[in-house]
Amino acid sequence: MLEMNEYVKVLQYFYEKSMILENLSDFNPDLSYWFFDAMAHLDYTISIFAYNADSPRNMLSREYLKYRKDLSMEKNLARFNEFMNWLRDNHPDKYEIFPLFLQKIHDPTDEASYRSFRIVLDPNDKKPTASDVLRIMVDEIFDKKYLASIYNGSDMASLYNQFINKS
Repeated sequence: MLEMNEYVKVLQYFYEKSMILENLSDFNPDLSYWFFDAMAHLDYTISIFAYNADSPRNMLSREYLKYRKDLSMEKNLARFNEFMNWLRDNHPDKYEIFPLFLQKIHDPTDEASYRSFRIVLDPNDKKPTASDVLRIMVDEIFDKKYLASIYNGSDMASLYNQFINKS
């Protein structure tokens, strides 16, 4: 590990967050998948700046993310981009609940994406993502309103089920 750099501090900030007050078993399975997928990519993005790219931690994360990528192409999970676009066009108030980096990644008109499993907001920018931007992403992924939206029975889960069952 590198000396205590700014990214290590963001990683510690990320791991100080707690899900103890959440009932994970009541999360909508598909929305939950995408929540944990975003967390895994966020963790990897921060870790790649905090640790050597070939550290065992980052190597294991890459293997895990490869597995998740394969999983994301199955059944309803493969339709998440469609859902996000439908939500943006038909329910913009609900769409805004999602963290901004997820909105950007799943927007086909935005250049943001997962590149080699890292969150890349601007592929033309050669500088690493600023640590304060990553800290904002951490805050967004743990936002109470967003977490509440991925529970079964939430408006978002109802909209998701409506979308999946319609098409």
